[in-house]
Amino acid sequence: MMKRENKWINFIGVLVVLIILNFAGQYVYHRFDFTADKRFTLSDKTKSILQKNEKPVIITVFLDGELPPAFKRLQTAVKDLLADYKAYSKSEIKVVFVDPIAGRNQADQDTVITNLYQQGIEATNISVKTESGLTQKLVFLMAMMESDGKQIPIKLFQNLEAGAGYEDNFNRSIENLEYTFTSSLKKIVSGENPRIGFTESNGELTDLQLYDARFTLSSSYEVGRVDLNTIEKDGLDKLKLLIIAKPKKPFTETEKYKINYFVMNGGRVVWSIDQVNAELDSLKGRNGQMVFNNNLNLDDMLFMYGARINYNVIADRNCVDIPISTGSVAGQSQMRLVPWLYYPILLPDTVHSVVKKLDGIKSEFPSTVDTIGVKNVKKSYILTTSSFNKVFNVPKLFTLQMVAEEPDPKTFQNPPQNVGLMLEGSFPSVFEGRPLPAGITNPFTLASKSKPTKMIVIGDGDIFKNQIAEKDGSPFPLGFDRFTQRTYGNKALLLNIVDYFTDEDNLIALRNKEVKIRLLDKAKLKIEKTKWQFINIVAPLLLLIFFAIFQHYYRKYKYAK
Repeated sequence: MMKRENKWINFIGVLVVLIILNFAGQYVYHRFDFTADKRFTLSDKTKSILQKNEKPVIITVFLDGELPPAFKRLQTAVKDLLADYKAYSKSEIKVVFVDPIAGRNQADQDTVITNLYQQGIEATNISVKTESGLTQKLVFLMAMMESDGKQIPIKLFQNLEAGAGYEDNFNRSIENLEYTFTSSLKKIVSGENPRIGFTESNGELTDLQLYDARFTLSSSYEVGRVDLNTIEKDGLDKLKLLIIAKPKKPFTETEKYKINYFVMNGGRVVWSIDQVNAELDSLKGRNGQMVFNNNLNLDDMLFMYGARINYNVIADRNCVDIPISTGSVAGQSQMRLVPWLYYPILLPDTVHSVVKKLDGIKSEFPSTVDTIGVKNVKKSYILTTSSFNKVFNVPKLFTLQMVAEEPDPKTFQNPPQNVGLMLEGSFPSVFEGRPLPAGITNPFTLASKSKPTKMIVIGDGDIFKNQIAEKDGSPFPLGFDRFTQRTYGNKALLLNIVDYFTDEDNLIALRNKEVKIRLLDKAKLKIEKTKWQFINIVAPLLLLIFFAIFQHYYRKYKYAK
């Protein structure tokens, strides 16, 4: 009797505990992450933003339907991440997965694709292996975040058509998901749109050459051109970031004074500078181009801030191919691609989060960058060449015939050359103790040191320039090379810099998250294919048969007594 009562007491006790746990689970959420790389754990920064969020958010993920395994893995990672976002968010987050073209005829699909493209959602054509062979399928590796009437497109796959391996690209994209969604969430719920200005008063890159850079940034920032001749103190105060991209005319002292005031006030600056006048188009003439120094009147300013862009040109065997005419056949010009040593592919120094996990950066006639000792300024190199380089001082004659020159391996073995430099800290004023320049009647500031701020100095003015189609003059995406059909990391570099310079929470640190992929050893698998097929298919069946025979004879022996 007591035994029966104890069983009922135990049963009721377990039932009560389950009810309590189920009830508590509605109010308390916790995920136990036993993975070594903590791939399912949100950062404290993300949790803080989610818990402060008071606006309903809708996230539409367009990656749905029948997908290849790698895309399914990306889809699963997005689902897991957004499930945590919903659990930790103070306000409602609605997540919807859709395939926008499923079940539609071709005309309707074209309309949907066009409408989505206008909203920043791009389709990607992939090859899918089926029983009948390879077929082409359109997928949308994108999501759209909406809140309070504002939309932000989100790119889920970060390294499409880049040089990394297939699995590496997906793994990088999965590692980058939290940063991508969290930074977008912060922008959309905060309602803040930092102002970014591209200077235009000194012959900088044109609107068309900067089209994709400005268009890409405009989804999250207020982007415009800045004339340093006419902008006043109030206008500079409204800016968060100033980008100086490939100026060709010398800066006046008045323009430099305004830049210096912007820095003293805590403004961020990106210097993308050509110290020499080398241009590939200028080499098409019979005599080539004699390359000289550019006189931009910026050396003293950069020197005071802690940087120096040298008057030289770097050649690197790790470089971009350019098209060269080889004559004509039947009236049609024949072209072939050849390596052009003076277009190095710059390598990100992955120690710094602003360039972590980026692909190679395409450059054109870059120059080396050195550091100058300045107190209270931290210096970090972020872009370098490979170790197969050679530096040429100018003046120097450049011709297209140089593509036929075979570089001497002995002279092209040198330490990597630095092309990009990050400066962070409190900068000294360039105009301390100096008279006010012409046009400045009252000093903008009397500060001798800046507020804590940041700047980047790059020894190439073409880093943020997009190519332009010859037929219709339309711009290509930033980083895309129309000749090799390869996409470099230039756009990702720009986005990282802007995020790092405008976000006080330093969300870009989330890019340090690493998810280790544990892939099968394909060579070993090929050699031991039969063995592993036996272990995975035949062995379980044999164990099942053995267990059935053992069970039969055991029961027979047991009940025969």
